[in-house]
Amino acid sequence: MTAHLSISVAFTGHRYYDGRDDRVLCDLLERLYADGYRRFISGMAPGFDLAAAEAVVALRGRHGDVELECAVPYAGFDRGFAAGDGDRFRSLIAVADSVVYVAEGYSPRVFHRRNDYLVDNCSLLAAWWDGRSSGTGYTVARARRMDKKIVNMYRSSQLELEF
Repeated sequence: MTAHLSISVAFTGHRYYDGRDDRVLCDLLERLYADGYRRFISGMAPGFDLAAAEAVVALRGRHGDVELECAVPYAGFDRGFAAGDGDRFRSLIAVADSVVYVAEGYSPRVFHRRNDYLVDNCSLLAAWWDGRSSGTGYTVARARRMDKKIVNMYRSSQLELEF
């Protein structure tokens, strides 16, 4: 494992995330920072991904050595976003330390490619996953197969799993 990978966290979560666990997310980021994690990768979808990227920017305001990488599925990904989410997306891209476009344009598998990129480039996956089959579920399952550390912030008595 390279040094860069060993200090990297990627985020995956549902688009319906409404900020209900923002405090949990911020507390987790502080704990991860204390444990040596410095590079954070967001897949930049509306919902949890954008909230996580914003939390990383706030963390970087307190700790200047934090890096935000935006892993965007393809150029133009934000064209269909609601106005507020589009503004958030563009603001985050503008302040990111790096932006990676996983593909040049849309294709049926582009989101799987982005999710694979997230898992391949982290040592820990921070998830907000409700247990359902979804892109987030795919990403968590892939991280499990690759023996990545996983933290699930979604609160549910039925998801109290040790990863």
